[in-house]
Amino acid sequence: MKTIATLTMNPTIDVSYEVESVFHTRKMRTRNERYAPGGGGINVARVFCRLGGTARCYYLSGGATSAALDGLVDLHQLVRTRIPIEHDTRIAAAVLERESGKEYRFTPPGPPVAAEEWQDCLDRLAEADCSHLVASGSLPPGVPSDFYARVVRIMQKRGIRTILDTSGDALKDGLAGGRVLLVKPSLGELRQLVGRDLESVEEIGAAATAIIDKGQAELIAVTMGHRGALLAWQDGTLHLPALPIEAKSAVGAGDSFLAAMVYALTVGQEPVDAFRYGMAAGSAAVLTPGTDLAFPEDIDRLFALVVGGRKMAPLRPQNS
Repeated sequence: MKTIATLTMNPTIDVSYEVESVFHTRKMRTRNERYAPGGGGINVARVFCRLGGTARCYYLSGGATSAALDGLVDLHQLVRTRIPIEHDTRIAAAVLERESGKEYRFTPPGPPVAAEEWQDCLDRLAEADCSHLVASGSLPPGVPSDFYARVVRIMQKRGIRTILDTSGDALKDGLAGGRVLLVKPSLGELRQLVGRDLESVEEIGAAATAIIDKGQAELIAVTMGHRGALLAWQDGTLHLPALPIEAKSAVGAGDSFLAAMVYALTVGQEPVDAFRYGMAAGSAAVLTPGTDLAFPEDIDRLFALVVGGRKMAPLRPQNS
């Protein structure tokens, strides 16, 4: 297995707290304060390296908070390439209300990024030494929506496989860059992409298969929360139900899912087995409180429980 790279255009310093009850105006005393480096690509790298892989993190960071983010990345012993920007790296917060068990998450849009800054990022990526690039997370203000498509084209020229996990216009325009190895939308993100409600497993599978038929992706893994997840590839689709576990935090579940699936693919596992491994990792992530992510021992334990599922032949629109 070679080194992968991850790209995080809009990283965060993730802070989590617990409070007994949430009230407006009143000062609330917190406990279990935690800090972690965050953002899609960085989270993927954290789990990928826990599993035994090697990853280099490319990310934009600047302002007064950049040193704190760098320190947290170093604390997790991640190899990094920071692309400097002028404005402050964002700080995201997750608050667990112990009384109700509900979690409240606050995520800023991120700092504005100048054209020369995101172009510097493309120039750095053109020199990346890796087998796969995972481009994950939102685009901050100022970065064009076709940025990921530009990244895909750069990687294609160098024979590097690309994995994409984003949303909205960044996902729509990113897929226009050409055939990526894997796309991992949530059900809400897939609905937004296709512009219609998708309720049944058959509808979800057909929508994912249509993207594959356009030549935009080889594999699509749709995460659906309590409904489980669906994998679509050229030969069909597979729906797996969610594992019956008690969730402590939803932070990082999708990133853990993606990291484990990519790890399995890079060590030569077949797509279906890699998908099952991703399912186990996504479930393992919700067992951890606050900003923590999936741990290998939990992934391996839950992987043994990911069985069954419903496999179907390709579900393609009649006019395809």
